[in-house]
Amino acid sequence: MRDSGKYRWVIVALLFFATTINYLDRQVIGLLKDNLASELNWSEQDYSAIVMAFTAAYAVGLFLFGRIVDFVGTKWGYKISIITWSLAAVGHGFVRSTFGFGFMRTILGLGEAGNFPTAIKAVAEWFPKKERAFATGIFNSGTNIAAVFGPFLVMWIYSQYGWREAFIWTGVLGFIWLILWQLYYDVPQNQKRLSKTELEYINSDPEPSQENKNRSKLSVLFSKKGTWVFSMGKFFTDPIWYFYLFWIPTYFNSTYHIDLKSSWIYVSTIYFVASFGSIIGGYFSGLLIRKGWPVMLARKRAMLIYAFFALPIVLIRFTSDAWVAVALISLAAAAHQAWSANIFTTASDYFPNKDVSTVVGIGGMAGSASAIVFPYVIGIVLDHFKDLGNISAGYNIIFVFCGCAYLFAWTVMHFVARTKS
Repeated sequence: MRDSGKYRWVIVALLFFATTINYLDRQVIGLLKDNLASELNWSEQDYSAIVMAFTAAYAVGLFLFGRIVDFVGTKWGYKISIITWSLAAVGHGFVRSTFGFGFMRTILGLGEAGNFPTAIKAVAEWFPKKERAFATGIFNSGTNIAAVFGPFLVMWIYSQYGWREAFIWTGVLGFIWLILWQLYYDVPQNQKRLSKTELEYINSDPEPSQENKNRSKLSVLFSKKGTWVFSMGKFFTDPIWYFYLFWIPTYFNSTYHIDLKSSWIYVSTIYFVASFGSIIGGYFSGLLIRKGWPVMLARKRAMLIYAFFALPIVLIRFTSDAWVAVALISLAAAAHQAWSANIFTTASDYFPNKDVSTVVGIGGMAGSASAIVFPYVIGIVLDHFKDLGNISAGYNIIFVFCGCAYLFAWTVMHFVARTKS
């Protein structure tokens, strides 16, 4: 079918900016970690506990929002999510204790959990399968754009006004985005700006007509192998991204003695490269589908390639040059984002639109559950090697795990997918 009309890319732009704000808000604490630790006397394990509070709430929120969004729809799902997380982001600027940070991180985690279940469902509603990974890759690159410009923005606000204002100013961005969402978003069948031709193109691979339009029961979804394939992939790889997001700035500080005000150029470079991984990674599997590959085989082959691209990070222990470390981490981060663009899309490949958010929430909860434990392990490892006067060795151990996680996850997904549903 001839493609005529581009309004669906306006939707992707909205999802991109929402995801950018989502990651900017959660990133602030990682960028200011050493400053806050000095002022509030945090240990590595104190900081890990705060990260775990966020991650635990995020895990619960993913499951809840997955179900909520499939019930109330994408438009209201995003409204509830972004109001909650933006209020929490601003609230960080008014707390004065470690407990206060933990509380605000909990609310932030609950609210931010709505982003991906809603965005993936919106992509499933607005795009045919051959474009979904590409669209997902574009909006998912917002996680990297936040990391490219976030360090500069946050450090500028911090240097000019202080850490409280850094949380408040970035939190306000969500309310600005909410106005645009209200003005420009609706499901395709209700969107008056959408041409008939583009609507037909969006629905060029419709769901089976005999499909029950009611949401599936959770027991039914948990019995499907597609749920477990998606969940296992998230379980073994989501914690890696949390490590990159929350610990990379202080990695450069502790290993190369680069303070946080100077390290933004290194961090920004990593995520600038990673943004291309997200977009190209999503485009590549779509290209294979357009060339005639079966949908799931195209996703699977692409993800195997990205898993190999994540491996070289294990060599970081052999470099003493910060820019070589940047190159290795950039490649690993790009591989993760390419992997993410495809694994998110498998949820809409396996399941009808009515269940997509719930499945994304279940898989996201699995990923966050493992990410609850991983920061705790990171804190123990880094504190141990810090006491020995060699914290870099602790980071090197963690990087080995990061490099191997994707091949292990791919292998698990492969064997789960081969089992009978």
